[in-house]
Amino acid sequence: MHVELVVPSLFHAQAAAPALQLLLARARRSDGKPATLESWIGAAFGLADAPLPAGALTALAFDMDPADGFWLRADPVHLRADRDRVLIIPSVGFELGIEEATQLCEALNQHFAEQFTLHALAPDCWCLRTGTAMPLQTRPPIEIAGRDIDAELPDKRWHALLNEIQMALYQHGVNTAREARGEPVVNGIWLWGAGPLPSKATGPWQSVSAADPVALGLAKLAGMRHRAPGAGAPAWLECAPEEGRHLLVLDELRGARALGDADALAGRLQSLEKNWFAPLLAALRAGRIGMLTVRVPDAGVCFETVRGDLHRFWRRPRPLANYLQTGEARP
Repeated sequence: MHVELVVPSLFHAQAAAPALQLLLARARRSDGKPATLESWIGAAFGLADAPLPAGALTALAFDMDPADGFWLRADPVHLRADRDRVLIIPSVGFELGIEEATQLCEALNQHFAEQFTLHALAPDCWCLRTGTAMPLQTRPPIEIAGRDIDAELPDKRWHALLNEIQMALYQHGVNTAREARGEPVVNGIWLWGAGPLPSKATGPWQSVSAADPVALGLAKLAGMRHRAPGAGAPAWLECAPEEGRHLLVLDELRGARALGDADALAGRLQSLEKNWFAPLLAALRAGRIGMLTVRVPDAGVCFETVRGDLHRFWRRPRPLANYLQTGEARP
């Protein structure tokens, strides 16, 4: 079995991870071009340089029909005024319940009934369906956390729509209740991932495990087995085949990095170490896994380890921060 891990933001976490550090030290390394998770996964599934249609793929992952209309992601965000700027805070920066999300979407659907329909597929994952194309190229909200929203809009025509959405959400009961509790209000949505569903997707894996609906949508389009990663490697391995190549997307670190939360980054890395890296290292040593690959797309690096590589004792583990500080991996 070949297990391939994709772990964005890995080198930005400052914490001890002995199993991971050993794997990286003993591995055979290759370099590529740094990319976002969305760019990497789109290319890995054969979509080349075309914009990733995250809305259609998300709809597919949630068993909706993306061939019906034009789809975009329309994720809830908090827009925060800061002097002469408006900063965007993605949903990783606040908690939102499914009932709250549903009520907000219903209000927007009533207001914009002749323009589009919103679907709250998960509290932090909304999709927009419209009968006419809304072509735009914007980055995912997690990639622009804390940035000026004006600098991220493709052109001024989108300002009017976003302003109207803000006004529709401003006095909603969900937001007045959130404000009374001292929680960030959901005063905007961020549109991204426009485009039709691709005719096909291909990849080298027999299965894909991810929480990200875009990855699951691509796996479904490619006809691969797909599921959530679950609690950790021991349970995952119990259900995994003995042979084949399997992709695991572990993106827990990405949100904490976007928010600049060093403590959350460290805690999530330690959780990954306990639940994934250490058990997978043990499985590699025991021969349950034949090859273990760790990819860090934002650094543009890949580490491949087979059982025999673990005997290269002269290659000593180093702190993860060294991979950034010494140029071993580029941000």
